[in-house]
Amino acid sequence: MKVSQKDTEKFVWDHMRNTPGTPMSVTQSQTRALPKLLVWLIVFVTATYIVYTLKLVINSPSCDDEIFPAISHTSISLHTSKDGNFSSLPENQDLFRETEVKDIVFGIAASAKLWGKRKNYIKLWWKPGKMRGIVWLDNAVKSKEEEGLPPLRISGNTSRFAYKNRQGHRSAIRISRIVSETLRLGMENVRWFVMGDDDTVFVTENLVRILNKYDHNQYYYIGSLSESHLQNIFFSYGMAYGGGGFAISYPLAKALEKMQDKCIQRYPGLYGSDDRMQACMAELGVPLTKETGFHQYDVYGNLFGLLAAHPVTPLVSLHHLDVVEPIFPNVTRVEALKRLTIPMKLDSAGLIQQSICYEKKKTWTISVSWGFAIQILRGVLSPREIEMPSRTFLNWYRRADYTAYAFNTRPVARNPCQRPFVFYLSRARFDSITNQTVTVYDRHRVPHPACKWNLTSPAEIDRIVVYKKPDPHLWDRSPRRNCCRILESKKKSMVLDVGVCREGEITEI
Repeated sequence: MKVSQKDTEKFVWDHMRNTPGTPMSVTQSQTRALPKLLVWLIVFVTATYIVYTLKLVINSPSCDDEIFPAISHTSISLHTSKDGNFSSLPENQDLFRETEVKDIVFGIAASAKLWGKRKNYIKLWWKPGKMRGIVWLDNAVKSKEEEGLPPLRISGNTSRFAYKNRQGHRSAIRISRIVSETLRLGMENVRWFVMGDDDTVFVTENLVRILNKYDHNQYYYIGSLSESHLQNIFFSYGMAYGGGGFAISYPLAKALEKMQDKCIQRYPGLYGSDDRMQACMAELGVPLTKETGFHQYDVYGNLFGLLAAHPVTPLVSLHHLDVVEPIFPNVTRVEALKRLTIPMKLDSAGLIQQSICYEKKKTWTISVSWGFAIQILRGVLSPREIEMPSRTFLNWYRRADYTAYAFNTRPVARNPCQRPFVFYLSRARFDSITNQTVTVYDRHRVPHPACKWNLTSPAEIDRIVVYKKPDPHLWDRSPRRNCCRILESKKKSMVLDVGVCREGEITEI
């Protein structure tokens, strides 16, 4: 009798089902035990995770110390608001406010020989009781400390330092240590140290605006270059010029003070104080943060071209005031600068900011340097040309060489028809009714050569009045020139409105 393959398979399967202890029975038993095993596995993994996490939290450093080192020691407390809710605020709110002038300490390099004259520059911008700083002299002066000036101190002895530059003077070592010597006085709540010379005038409101862009808890070395291309080549394009002023954050000043004396010893051949300072900054690995509102003014002659086309940035400082001519004609240098302080108090943010507009009927180009001067030129010059300073000055080597500057310039016009008619600021006030500043500019009466162009002469204008609303938040926005608009006026006068450009407004030729 034949047994088929199907019958054989059926017999085997039936036997396996009915026989205890077979592999099938084992499989069914494992299937029933599997859920219990999974539960125990989940419990084990969860317990291991919890233990590991607790151990990590206990042994790890404080979050405040790692992520927020600047405020790691600030205690937090609960404050009750007017509506009864609680809010978590730091007890020391001073850390979170904006920088003010009281947070800045000035170190002013001065010479006893020139102090009697140059102290008058400092009186123009120094605010007793509101500012902190020291004038560091090389020798004692006969006059005692005066009201309206910072305290006077004598710099420390530097005879132990080598100085091997034959063209310079070893006073450079003394001046380079002013920031460190000022820090050692132990003044409290300092955010920035600002260096300047005794012939430097600061616009302190704009200085504060610049410094508020940067975190004073970090390493910052802020300043600007020389106007002289050759000076920058000889010294460094990465160096802040101390006459124009520079700012060093408090943490950087502390780091500098620890290593500066040893650093100075390594550079006996350098010329001045500025390059010594920059050499130490290079060793600390801190580059120059450039702000073009600090002005060294390594030039000779008339600053008119530079001031009438100031870059679109806040005016922070003016230097070498004994070298250049007075910025207003027919007055002394100090009297000229004193006149500039009037619009400075009305609207420091807009001081010497350029605006450009066109009198299309008469084909005139008008350039306004608010608070300083206005130019009217026959014909049409593009904004690209007008925003370049005209070369009314000589370079640091007393040459009229346009390749000597670290920026673009344009030549003074030779065509008699293109000579500008200049109107200088004569007075300024604030109109509380219209909430506007009113600045008046009178024509500078100098002979003008005859012009053969068939155009109306700007000589028919005697006075220009400019209306402008103060704009303290001008530099909180992206940099842009203000716009200029011509308003109706009487004969022999012109009225302009200067302010933030309206939507779609451009300076069209």
